[in-house]
Amino acid sequence: MITEIKHNSKKYKIDLSKPIDISIPIDVNKQNVNAWYLDDPKIYAEQFDDQIIKVSEGAAVNFNSIQFNPHSHITHTECVGHITKEVYSVNKSLSQFFFLAEVITVAPENKDGDEVISKKKLQFALGNKKREALVIRTLPNLNDKKKKQYSNTNPPYLLEEATIYLREKGIKHLLIDLPSVDKEKDDGLLLSHNAFWNTKGEIRLDATITEFIYVPNKVEDGTYFLNLMIAPFENDATPSKPILYSID
Repeated sequence: MITEIKHNSKKYKIDLSKPIDISIPIDVNKQNVNAWYLDDPKIYAEQFDDQIIKVSEGAAVNFNSIQFNPHSHITHTECVGHITKEVYSVNKSLSQFFFLAEVITVAPENKDGDEVISKKKLQFALGNKKREALVIRTLPNLNDKKKKQYSNTNPPYLLEEATIYLREKGIKHLLIDLPSVDKEKDDGLLLSHNAFWNTKGEIRLDATITEFIYVPNKVEDGTYFLNLMIAPFENDATPSKPILYSID
């Protein structure tokens, strides 16, 4: 289904029948992606009066509860409330959901024993393009990203200079296929989170960071429409389902 969308005074054609899902779901039937030292997520049937509320156990319905942490177990979108004393909800911070996005592929480079994404790498990938959202796919891009156990592995991260560059370039919504834009253990500095939301200046309350995405290799670098769908939790972060659409 080809649909014409008017966005910032320009018209674009997208095919709604060909969504590109770049989210990682919770799937307790196999190894789930995980970070930040927590146990695996749980989905389990509730039990009342010694009856398991599950159709296969004789109940009328399936009635599951889910135990998880959005930062650890699933693609999630977060707002500045993730790092502030003040309470901010991503459900209130994100009020628009369609954005012009650029997908780029970046190979982290070694710096002092860490794998990092530098300002220079992002400048080369973005050039003069002006986008509201940026989707970063890191190399190597293997399927095990969807089930990787990241705790105590010191994954790649964005240097502060790189995140400042993205903020100054006007990127409002940053999506990345890593558990964090910051180093796993940095003594609580969270340099890239703070830089992106500009916590030392006028805080960008409407800016978001989405982590734990997965962009398949068949998706080419370039410009897409992004539908950033979130679950309606009043929390600093919530599970999300970012969808890309190719532009005709």
